[in-house]
Amino acid sequence: MLFHVRVRQTFRVLTACILVAIFAVPPSLLAQIHVVSRADLQKEMVAATRARNHDLETVSQFLSPQTAQKVLKSAHIDPAQVKTAVSSLSDQELAQLASKAGKAQADFAAGKLSDRDLIFIILGIAALVLIVVAVQHHH
Repeated sequence: MLFHVRVRQTFRVLTACILVAIFAVPPSLLAQIHVVSRADLQKEMVAATRARNHDLETVSQFLSPQTAQKVLKSAHIDPAQVKTAVSSLSDQELAQLASKAGKAQADFAAGKLSDRDLIFIILGIAALVLIVVAVQHHH
């Protein structure tokens, strides 16, 4: 019996402590926490948008030179369609593609890739973009 009373008292004290802790936090601090998280969210969104724009630019630059355009046209792929498709990719898909395009450009500039290799990569990336977008629209 005595044990029950002690447990109940302890519980009451704990509850009181929790309530005091909750209400002891000054409203200004709560407001600050809210503002900080909002500012952080905004920063993250800006960073994500910036990263996406950078990735879009990387892929576009890779597919826009005359050589790339000729390669696409000779394979009966519409460069404009690829460009539109690229912009509808998810952030993650775009980041992966930009990474591949950037590496291919760097390797080509360093002489690690032949013209033929580059043509295959251009066609591969364009085909991948069109397939991903076709699958997205199908679902």
